[in-house]
Amino acid sequence: MRLLRPLFLAVILVGLFFYFTTYRSNRFQPLAWRSADKVEITEAAGGEPLDPEEQNNISVYRKNIPSVVNITSKAVAFDFFYGLVPQEGQGSGFIIDKEGHILTNYHVIAEARTVEVTLHNRKKYRATVIGTDPSHDLAVIQIKAPELTAAVLGDSKGLQVGQRVYAIGNPFGLSGTLTTGIVSSIRPVQEPNGPRIDEAIQTDAAINPGNSGGPLMNWRGEVIGINTMILSSVGQNAGIGFAIPINTAKAVLNDLVTLGRVRRPALGVRTIPISPGLAEEMGLAADYGLLIVQVVPGGAADRAGLRGGSERAYLGNTPIMLGGDLIIAIDGEEVQDQQDLAQIMNNHRAGDTVHVTFYRGKKKMDANVTLGEAREQV
Repeated sequence: MRLLRPLFLAVILVGLFFYFTTYRSNRFQPLAWRSADKVEITEAAGGEPLDPEEQNNISVYRKNIPSVVNITSKAVAFDFFYGLVPQEGQGSGFIIDKEGHILTNYHVIAEARTVEVTLHNRKKYRATVIGTDPSHDLAVIQIKAPELTAAVLGDSKGLQVGQRVYAIGNPFGLSGTLTTGIVSSIRPVQEPNGPRIDEAIQTDAAINPGNSGGPLMNWRGEVIGINTMILSSVGQNAGIGFAIPINTAKAVLNDLVTLGRVRRPALGVRTIPISPGLAEEMGLAADYGLLIVQVVPGGAADRAGLRGGSERAYLGNTPIMLGGDLIIAIDGEEVQDQQDLAQIMNNHRAGDTVHVTFYRGKKKMDANVTLGEAREQV
């Protein structure tokens, strides 16, 4: 009997402990905590159709992803402490024909010792550099691969601010990335330490490092530009990206593929821009245009009969020759400075014929000029 009492007290104490620490506390917990049989959630009805914009996004992506490639370039740089150091860069490009020619930016493959292309199916191929055009930041490379899908090249003339655009590329090495936006503006842009892009396509479609050389497309999936640079203080997308118009590339593609370089056209003249003040001081017939101070002997302008200056004078401290023809228009487009002339030349190739309107003294004249090939400048 004495042995049962301690045992009985122990049972009572354990029971009280269980009641106050476990059973009693669980009775007052919310039902959601005590019941774990089933969680009720609200589910979507499912089967919702895609809206027209989503359908078009998917269509553009599926149509173009087989033609977009990832480009890896390997170069060697010299470091003062370590000597020759291997460097690797990445960019994008797109296939333009069944022969494996790929259009990209020049800066993507500049100074590369080896260039490797990765297709959308992850297959890798060694690429050969076929042609380069540093002045337009363009390059053509080529791979040998079966069953290639070429992109459809559109028309960049007449683009309107507000048009929807799509960019496909490999930002930060993330292959096959699609971003969307609009044409934000059409403006001339100077690349940092690089060429000037006339009528560059500005877009808010996200463009980041690795997108360079990839296609910018319209809503039909036609390539209208080559993504080339961003404007950002942090080196990443800030909603301001730029693309080279595809018409600029199409104008030089044949030269790049067949010659490996671009036959840049030239008038064969040295000129100075005329302001209203200079025109009044010199007694010119127009208060704008380009005054020819010298023609290149045997050059395009010389063959067409245009004349340079014959009277020595000074413009500030710079010696010039006055009395030459004053060019005011080419093919009906007004010419006010060398930038206007360069933009017109960009739309032509060596061998093209242009219609030049000019003043010789007070007499307005016209001449057809067959463009020569520029060696350095227009």
